[in-house]
Amino acid sequence: MGSGIAQVSAQTGFNSILYDLNPAMLEKAKAGLMESMQKLVGKGKLSIEESANIINRLKFTNNIQECIGDLVIEAIAEKLQYKITLFNQLANINPPNTIFATNTSSLSVTTIAEGTTRPTKVCGMHFFNPAPVMKLVEVVRAEQSSEDVIATIMELAWQMGKTPVLCNDSPGFIVNRVARHYYLESLNLVEKKVCTMETVDDLLESCGFKMGPFKLMDLIGNDVNYAVTQSLYEACGRPVRFTPSPIQKDKVEKGELGVKTGKGYYEY
Repeated sequence: MGSGIAQVSAQTGFNSILYDLNPAMLEKAKAGLMESMQKLVGKGKLSIEESANIINRLKFTNNIQECIGDLVIEAIAEKLQYKITLFNQLANINPPNTIFATNTSSLSVTTIAEGTTRPTKVCGMHFFNPAPVMKLVEVVRAEQSSEDVIATIMELAWQMGKTPVLCNDSPGFIVNRVARHYYLESLNLVEKKVCTMETVDDLLESCGFKMGPFKLMDLIGNDVNYAVTQSLYEACGRPVRFTPSPIQKDKVEKGELGVKTGKGYYEY
């Protein structure tokens, strides 16, 4: 997700820094971005010169001291304290006007803002996977977010070629709140042996969905999808309708996370 957002940013003319603690992950991200550029050139969507300019707008670093800019978009692990700590580290080295946007899909943006030293500069900017392809961006207003910050992020999303939708901070925002049942009811059908996961995927794809729920969970990552369900379940007071699936919990415990590990509900 982080490299996808960096690609979107660089493709739309912004100088961008992609930061990761792990140098190996940076190399993997760089290789992936180069491959994406080659595919776009091959399809005639970019010229060789345009592709080179996009790559030149990207900087890769594992040195947090180099992470200085007008906007920070974090896409790290879905752990509240990790995100708060990162924003506070970056607040120490960035100018007062820097905006801190979290790509969280399930955590409270208000709680993240509350833990930072610059709460009015914090908001949500939730991209969908894969970020270069998916048009929707949920712009999430925390209780502390200033109106200038929200207006800037809305305008930026349009400049990035996205369709921003503004919502107030609430469990699951809009999409994950509504879409949770796409996954959970499908898992429930398989758990009760009503049908197979292949049947569910085939049926829903034949109804017009681009991807069946099991293929989509594998693409998102079963760890991420399960964490979102857990977060929504707890935030809404543990309603039955949001109960996490034991099937998905088993996948996470086995490390069968989907496309990124080579195996999830399907093998890759």
